[in-house]
Amino acid sequence: MAITAALTLDNISVTFASGSGHLSQANGYTAVKNTTLHIADGEFVSVVGPTGCGKSTLLNIAAGLLCQSLGEVKIFGEPLNGINTKAGYMFQAESLMPWRSALGNVIAGLEFRGVGKPDAIRQGEAWLERVGLAGFGARYPHQLSGGMRKRVALAQMLILNPKIMLMDEPFSALDIQTRQLMENELLQLWEADKKSVLFITHDLEEAISLSDRVIVLSAGPATHPIGEFVINLPRPRDVAEIRMTPRFLELHEQIWSAMKEEVRKGYQQTKNKLVG
Repeated sequence: MAITAALTLDNISVTFASGSGHLSQANGYTAVKNTTLHIADGEFVSVVGPTGCGKSTLLNIAAGLLCQSLGEVKIFGEPLNGINTKAGYMFQAESLMPWRSALGNVIAGLEFRGVGKPDAIRQGEAWLERVGLAGFGARYPHQLSGGMRKRVALAQMLILNPKIMLMDEPFSALDIQTRQLMENELLQLWEADKKSVLFITHDLEEAISLSDRVIVLSAGPATHPIGEFVINLPRPRDVAEIRMTPRFLELHEQIWSAMKEEVRKGYQQTKNKLVG
């Protein structure tokens, strides 16, 4: 019996209209072309590639925030029409509401869904405890460190019990020590519930440390997958310790060999834009 993927991007192309409003290869910009990705139920998949190659575009397609020009998106075998209600989205940029406390931010989604205040607070306090912030619910975002704010954002997403987690470089702004703590925190939470994860990152070490598979994208325009690697490292993992193992180093070398030329292309394109 065939297993239905949690998330399927089938032959996706995304072309943005030119200034004239017309959408075509000739006068538009094709960010993504003929891209197919499948993520199994409970699988952790990371996507890496050069800056500006279309990684976030794919994530927005999966979230239903952006409509593809060609191809089809399926969620557990059903075509996606509109917002992906089975997914939670954790952004790279700060997304907490500054006028709400940590607890208020965590329970906001439940309140928008009509959950009663006492029940929402009970669940919110439980999630703050799960992410290591018990006793910090009354603090506002400006009173929390960067790592603490990321924990609040993680709880804010997970309290809604999404079947798919879409994560756009969520820890990139953190210092390396806090980042590794957050990566381990994420792995522990993922091990407990085994959500499907599509994780976007520029950091190859982060991708290998966290994932079951790593997908490498080409430089844009018309980005597409150029490599797929199974990360056969044992779980559970400590992201700092796993990076010292011979197999990790082998995988890093293999994946970097596949993507380094594309990174050079992406760097040159960015440099040319700045010069131009």
